[in-house]
Amino acid sequence: MLFSIFYYFLSVVLFLLALPLLVYLTFKPKYKQSIPARFFLFRNPKFTKKNTLWFHVCSLGEAIALKPIIEKLQVKDINITTITQTGFQKAKQYDADIRYLPYEMWLPFWIERQKVVVVLEAEFWYMLFIVAKLRGAKIILLNARIADKSVDSYMKYSWFYKKMLSHVDIVFAQSEVDKNRFLALGAKNIEVVGNIKLASTIVYTKEYKKPNTQLITAGSTHESEEKMVLDAYVNYRDANEAKLIVVPRHPERFDEVYILMQEYASKYGFSLSRFSQDKSFSTDMVLVDMMGELNNIYKISDIVVLGGGLRDDVGGHNPLEPAAFGCKIITGKHFFHQKELFKYVHHVQYVQSDAQSIEDALYKAEQLPPSKVDEEIDLQRIVATIQEYMK
Repeated sequence: MLFSIFYYFLSVVLFLLALPLLVYLTFKPKYKQSIPARFFLFRNPKFTKKNTLWFHVCSLGEAIALKPIIEKLQVKDINITTITQTGFQKAKQYDADIRYLPYEMWLPFWIERQKVVVVLEAEFWYMLFIVAKLRGAKIILLNARIADKSVDSYMKYSWFYKKMLSHVDIVFAQSEVDKNRFLALGAKNIEVVGNIKLASTIVYTKEYKKPNTQLITAGSTHESEEKMVLDAYVNYRDANEAKLIVVPRHPERFDEVYILMQEYASKYGFSLSRFSQDKSFSTDMVLVDMMGELNNIYKISDIVVLGGGLRDDVGGHNPLEPAAFGCKIITGKHFFHQKELFKYVHHVQYVQSDAQSIEDALYKAEQLPPSKVDEEIDLQRIVATIQEYMK
């Protein structure tokens, strides 16, 4: 208890020190909703539904992964918290109360009693665990993982994570490797169930007419990744008829990426359009500047250069979506957060983070079969545990 009091006061001190930065970030589009809600409780009241089931996810991918579990549970009252704005918007698809998870110093005053709290992946917030447990909740870690890149950091502070994980009732880990890492951190009652993202039904919402040429999509890209792909495309286009579609991961970067694409269009004589204004794919390059279109684009794509893996600080993105539509996947080697999912996807090309490697992979893709997924996951053990704890 003394440590928890110390931790709480430390969170207050950190909040005060970070206050100028938080105010500054509030004016950035990426954070204009999440930071006021999380750090200042702006339009972020307590849940109205108490003594029920609460899911906490970080962002878009985890919010999507909840769907098959929520459908199987058929629980009437559900609460969901997220960290990011994209996760918040995606969570709105569910019949649930949606909130941003407040910063830790607010949690003792914000959290009401819940029967079960399900925390996805690596969302380890000390005050969330301890306050929820003190209010009587059963705590489940679902799709739990510890990335290769983070192992040393976790082990260095294993005494801290042991305190935190002592409040967890069961851990559903993604792999045996993750299970062993959680055991080393002092967790109890660990079961390996695989990655729940394998249970998601991947669907498209609109059907677009595919152009009569090769279609290359750079999906979920981050800063610096677009330039690599554009450089590779310029050279590849010298010998091949192909169109390039770019879908940035974060909507606040749409204008920035469009300006970059304009530079290439002007320099190399390519035609360019914004998807929000022209959905015909008649130009050489297209910037997709709308949310919720990625799977629709994957459905008509031949090759996908999957973002997040060409930088060393992102950890990759979900390969199941392009694989579900038979796309030939190219990605970088830094996919440490998605390592478990890539294990199930075949015929992926892993390249160095440079334009030449991407260009070489584009040529090689012509000889490779489409990527595919051969694994499934049974959610019944997870669902049964949640139902038992809800009684």
